[in-house]
Amino acid sequence: MSENAPHTPARQMRIPDDEWLPFAEAAKAQGQPRAAVVRELIRWYLRRPGAKLPARPPAGPWSESSD
Repeated sequence: MSENAPHTPARQMRIPDDEWLPFAEAAKAQGQPRAAVVRELIRWYLRRPGAKLPARPPAGPWSESSD
């Protein structure tokens, strides 16, 4: 499925900024948009054939907990 596949509805999720914003940085470090990583995680979670857990970037500023 392409990044902007036609007729793919946009979805809404509530994710705190202290997770969503660092997630963008981490995904970018892997050369991926957030949406692509989320789709990969969903496919893996659903046990779709051939789905693999996406690679994580090395530790970086996004690894710091805000707690």
